[in-house]
Amino acid sequence: MNRFEVPIWIEAIRPKTLVASIAPVMVGISLAVSDGFFELFPSLATFLAATLIQIGTNLANDYYDFVRGADNENRIGPTRVSQAGLIDPKKVQYGMVFSLVLAFIFGIYLVGIGGWIIAVIGSVSILCAVGYTAGPFALAYNGLGDIFVFFFFGPIAVGGTYWIQSGLLPGDAVLAGMGIGALTTLILVTNNMRDIETDKTAGKNTLAVRMGLKASRAEYVALLIIGLSIPAVGIGSFDWPKSVLVALSALIFAISPLRLIMSSNDPKVLMMALPSTARMVGVYAVSLSLGLLVG
Repeated sequence: MNRFEVPIWIEAIRPKTLVASIAPVMVGISLAVSDGFFELFPSLATFLAATLIQIGTNLANDYYDFVRGADNENRIGPTRVSQAGLIDPKKVQYGMVFSLVLAFIFGIYLVGIGGWIIAVIGSVSILCAVGYTAGPFALAYNGLGDIFVFFFFGPIAVGGTYWIQSGLLPGDAVLAGMGIGALTTLILVTNNMRDIETDKTAGKNTLAVRMGLKASRAEYVALLIIGLSIPAVGIGSFDWPKSVLVALSALIFAISPLRLIMSSNDPKVLMMALPSTARMVGVYAVSLSLGLLVG
């Protein structure tokens, strides 16, 4: 890789979406710290492994969506480097493998700490990183992407992170995971709503393609309500400190993408809702984590 390719590779890994992998780890560690558990090096390894798995997933999507024809000249959205001819598709595939191998190496260390549960979570996560858009039953092409993102970037990621810190899996770790998982899924819902027509043409039957735009809007609202209700449920059911209600500040950042999604069918308008939705998820994760730590 020469220095002129570096900005293109940064674009390929889609750094703005990495909040989806960083957020649940942040929440899981903050909840563990609030309960009196913290291990520095396992925390760093968890952040790195989770981020590398998502980078691998993003590169896999770039490569396999191009190979399968879902990314073509009619696509509206952030640049996909394989489709745009900015990086040779084979190099993108090699980048995917490199990211997942690095994640696997960090995973070996984490398995030594967390045992067979972490081995299962890590193995399935790496398999799904590729299987999201590759293989005969690719998750994204069969309407299962939303379910995958909700669980793996939600309860599994938060619960797994807490487990690595403590060797325990309390109910409120699962609850916190449901909140961050619901909001992280909004990033995918927004992306798939934008691509309904091009995905339908390419045979990529996402949940948005199967349900249509109207039902996808309802899904967006429902997931937003679930995510924002979790702090109150945590206070009532698990004695979370009232300071976690600061996470409701994310609602302010949800107004803009919600307005765009509810008012337009234009893919170019819906594309504008994607970065603001990701920003809202980041605000929620940071504020919920601070609320747990302060409390």
